[in-house]
Amino acid sequence: MSAKENKEEDIKPVDENQTVNDSENRTEENQTEQNTEESADKKIAELNDKYLRLYSDFDNFRKRTMKEKVDVINSASADVLKDILVVLDDFERAIANNEKVEDINALKEGFKLIQHKLITILTGKGLVAVESKGEQFDADKHEAITNVPVTDASQKGKVIDVVERGYNLHGKTLRFAKVIVGQ
Repeated sequence: MSAKENKEEDIKPVDENQTVNDSENRTEENQTEQNTEESADKKIAELNDKYLRLYSDFDNFRKRTMKEKVDVINSASADVLKDILVVLDDFERAIANNEKVEDINALKEGFKLIQHKLITILTGKGLVAVESKGEQFDADKHEAITNVPVTDASQKGKVIDVVERGYNLHGKTLRFAKVIVGQ
């Protein structure tokens, strides 16, 4: 075989049907790729939209919850103050009547009644006074103002006197008792 014959063997006749099929296949592949890309773009857009809506819903929920919390706190404060206004009215009446009263015992009794009414209202709201005198000093319940020397060894480390009473509100310390501790 000569070089000319080798070249002719390398050159194959072009089949028109094959060329058309190849270009159709490429076109179909391109369309499939474009459809896949469009489908992926649509899916990304849908997921992004879904994410934004979910984020917006959560943000609205958070804002609504904060507003509701503030409203609950404000209404709770209003309820307590409304109940205490009754006691304030009693004090105003007592002060007005004190100018005319000559009986000291009646005056004392009036103030005790007002104090009892205030304690009843606050107890109804969950306030409990903490008794501290004679107890062992506890930093979780008491605030030591000072230490005083004691002669009795059993009084060491115990609350000798209460300067300000402590209070709990629904089991949580609202104010620590200010106490004097024996040393």
